[in-house]
Amino acid sequence: MLRNFLGLFLLTFMICIFILLMQFLWMHVKDLVGKGVEVPVLAEFFVYAVMSVVPLALPLAILLASLMTFGNLGEKFELTAMKAAGVSLFRIMRPLIVAVSLVAVGAFFFSNYVLPVSQVKLWTLIFSLRQKSPELDIPQGEFYDGISGYNIYVRHKNHQTGLLEDLMIYDLSKGFQDATVMVADSGRVYFTGDNKYLLLVLYDGESFENLNQKQQRATKTKERVPYRRESFKRKQILIDFDTDFNRYDESILRDQHVSKNVAQLVHSIDSVDVIAHGKSREQSREMVSNRYFGREREAGRRLPALEKTERRSYDIDSLYASLSLHDKQRAMMSALEKARNMNDQVEYNAMMLDDSQRYIRKHEMELHRKFTLAFACLIFFFIGAPFGAIIRKGGLGTPVVVSVLMFIFYYIIDNSGYKMAREGLWPVWAGLWLSSAVLLPIGFFLTWKAATDSGLFNPDVWLKVYEKVRDRVLAWWRVSRVAKFVAKFFAKKRTGHLPV
Repeated sequence: MLRNFLGLFLLTFMICIFILLMQFLWMHVKDLVGKGVEVPVLAEFFVYAVMSVVPLALPLAILLASLMTFGNLGEKFELTAMKAAGVSLFRIMRPLIVAVSLVAVGAFFFSNYVLPVSQVKLWTLIFSLRQKSPELDIPQGEFYDGISGYNIYVRHKNHQTGLLEDLMIYDLSKGFQDATVMVADSGRVYFTGDNKYLLLVLYDGESFENLNQKQQRATKTKERVPYRRESFKRKQILIDFDTDFNRYDESILRDQHVSKNVAQLVHSIDSVDVIAHGKSREQSREMVSNRYFGREREAGRRLPALEKTERRSYDIDSLYASLSLHDKQRAMMSALEKARNMNDQVEYNAMMLDDSQRYIRKHEMELHRKFTLAFACLIFFFIGAPFGAIIRKGGLGTPVVVSVLMFIFYYIIDNSGYKMAREGLWPVWAGLWLSSAVLLPIGFFLTWKAATDSGLFNPDVWLKVYEKVRDRVLAWWRVSRVAKFVAKFFAKKRTGHLPV
């Protein structure tokens, strides 16, 4: 049992890694294509990407492997033979439960120690790739905007000599209003020795420069300088174009939630929580002491305690009714202005605390995620193993379809809870453990059905259940008709009219 399960688990784990890796690469294909990245950098990217998809691949692989293992046993009637020999389903599952428990523990340690390091290196590499200049490949017959601030058009390229023929260049590095247009009969492109600059050499051409700023100055002095035209036999243009791969420092992600283990997450949550509570208490004291009770402090002076007591003893309605119309308007305008100021202060305080609360939520979500991954491995085993024993279908047909549907169901619930927790609509623990709370009863139900040899997918069983429910509904309906008839009979008897 254990040998069959581990073989299928390794196979399905590799398949899941491949599928999820392709999906991950599709999301970041624009960061890799056309950059001229070397093979060691690409290999490093693939290694870190594989580590990043392990949390999703592990539960899916366990579900598929357990379903295939017990589906094969049921299809070959080996499971029936073992049960006939007196071996219960739980005894058959015992070695696999131990193996999956070890995998779950390993998944926790992986997400706690390996995943943070790989995430830091992966995202540092992605940020570095995004900033790398694309590989220079000027196409033929269309405009090329791969060089910042320039648009280049080449009508024909001589691939043997490397000569670019019939060029048109738009220099927009100084802005659209001061654009420079250059046309040349031919040209060549070179890189400097340090690969920091691009040297563009043009032959037999002209340049037209828009002198918009000079034209504005000339207009004031009543002079007209519309543009400047220059003819040249050979012209060199030096363009800033760094082609080297410059790696970012990993310290930029040191304070992010993806780079921390459980101990670091707990420490960060406690530290920021203390700071946030301190800010909240300080803001509350400031609002209460300065604005809410009585008038605002004037020139830093506190109101005496006696004056405050006397002012509280006034009847506000009587005091307002005794004012003149002009004073009432002034009082209303003053109260409205204070209310607006108070609202602005509350919104500002909420904005100042929102960053801290968002920081805490991200760290709490990452903390719970490390435990939900290990728990999901156990849940998917207790769904896949009894489900395979019930359907009794092996191979890669039905198990793959069932596993994909179950995993999509899990992913939708898990992603919904994640978004609810991220936006602060739900507590973090409720959003992150929502998928586990939904799938755990399903696992218990399927295990119970498989242990009792229940024909969960037998049409005859469901037909019998339908007939029982139908008979009970019909019996209740007949009893209710009889009860209504008797009630109507006695009601009519008191009036002297019997029902027909």
